[in-house]
Amino acid sequence: MPASPARLAAFAVLLRVERESAYADELLHSSLLDPLSAPDRNLATEIVMGVLRWRPSLDNSFASLITIPLSRLDLEVRVALRIGAYQLRFLDRMPERAIVNETVELVKSAKKRSAAGMVNAVMRKLAENRSAFPVPTEDLREDLSVDYAHPAWIIDRWIERLGLGAAESICRFDQEIPVTALRIVGAKQTQTTQDAENFTIVDQKTVDQKNVGQKAVGQKTVDQIERSLEAEGIRLVPGALLAGARRVLEGDVTKTRAFREGSVAIQDEGSQLIAALVGKGMRILDCCAAPGSKTSALASYWPDSEIFATEIHPHRAALLRQMVLRQMAQGTNVAIIVADACRLPFRDAFESVLVDSPCSGTGTLAHNPEIKWKLKAEDLQDLQARQREILASAMRHVAPGGRLIYSTCSLEREENQDVVEACLKEAPQFRLLSIREELSRLRASGELVWSNVDDLCLGDFLRTIPGIIPCDGFFAAVLEKIAL
Repeated sequence: MPASPARLAAFAVLLRVERESAYADELLHSSLLDPLSAPDRNLATEIVMGVLRWRPSLDNSFASLITIPLSRLDLEVRVALRIGAYQLRFLDRMPERAIVNETVELVKSAKKRSAAGMVNAVMRKLAENRSAFPVPTEDLREDLSVDYAHPAWIIDRWIERLGLGAAESICRFDQEIPVTALRIVGAKQTQTTQDAENFTIVDQKTVDQKNVGQKAVGQKTVDQIERSLEAEGIRLVPGALLAGARRVLEGDVTKTRAFREGSVAIQDEGSQLIAALVGKGMRILDCCAAPGSKTSALASYWPDSEIFATEIHPHRAALLRQMVLRQMAQGTNVAIIVADACRLPFRDAFESVLVDSPCSGTGTLAHNPEIKWKLKAEDLQDLQARQREILASAMRHVAPGGRLIYSTCSLEREENQDVVEACLKEAPQFRLLSIREELSRLRASGELVWSNVDDLCLGDFLRTIPGIIPCDGFFAAVLEKIAL
């Protein structure tokens, strides 16, 4: 009997993550899972993300039961064993016999029948000792890396720079299924003055800031959107950080009419906070904009503004276009330009600029656990060089009196404070604004609902630590160009 559709889909996703360095979250929201029922889609997602979170622990559970090093196992066999071991350890409601049989079937489906006997024997031994899998201990400094399946070099950095307690909080947060956070768009396009087909991606060339698009008309209130979601079985609670955010307690938002129409968007609250910091400008530049959640948020916050979003990779620009166009009310005031952020093709300056820089992503391991196994310590210096180049380029396009927000979803100083401080030394016309004052402004306006803004501050910078603040880890600095 062949393996179930959910396990076959999880197997396919995990193989692509390993072979192609693909991102699991993108694959899990791709057409690859379209044939699955809602329960099968949920199971496939649970298996994929669970295997990626706990990969070394799972490998350790069966390494001693095979006679060759894990590195010499065919990838298909190794991934199948991880899937089986994960189910035995974490999915208590699944019968052991079914898990064993389906793991063997995964190997056969990959044309590795010669390994089927070995996989069957290993899985049976694991099933016999199902309760013997290791669990987290309280010996944090020595066992944090093992107990919470994080690379030791990352753990050492966090302990040194953030402290043992914060490092443990981050690791625990990373290993839990993250809450689904929503941004309530509050606007539904019923009529536009610009057809969606005319919303195009512009190739690399000098772009005049004219005629980006027209404002959409027609709105739904937040109450109407919430009632619509509740009618489709979605249970919500208020956001922890922002008044415009909601958290999902129950239900699949992606299956709802509100999601299809663009009335709600899935977006981590830390990401929403970055967009809220940008502030209004008649012309807004969003550098490195894909996949587009912050772009869409900016368009929602400032529907009268002209927003220019740049992305260097054409395929990612296409994804950005899809995200913005799904929220049709926002799409009409956004232009997407395929361009390198280090060589921006604009003649005019912008009142507001967002540099959401490419980074290591160590603040997003709850959503992107595969990063743990791809990233190397030496990558940080390469990333920093690129980040400094991007920020310096963007600073040249800020109008006098305008502001620039530099942000990452990294917890590493090299990508955050060090980048900002280095660029400020080379640009005396800019000054660093107090993030405490910026957050206090958002709190006074009612946008920020987190009670103690100091929890979000690292000196003059924004920093959210996962597990301490209930969102992904983000960094931000607000720079202002001095008007002479």
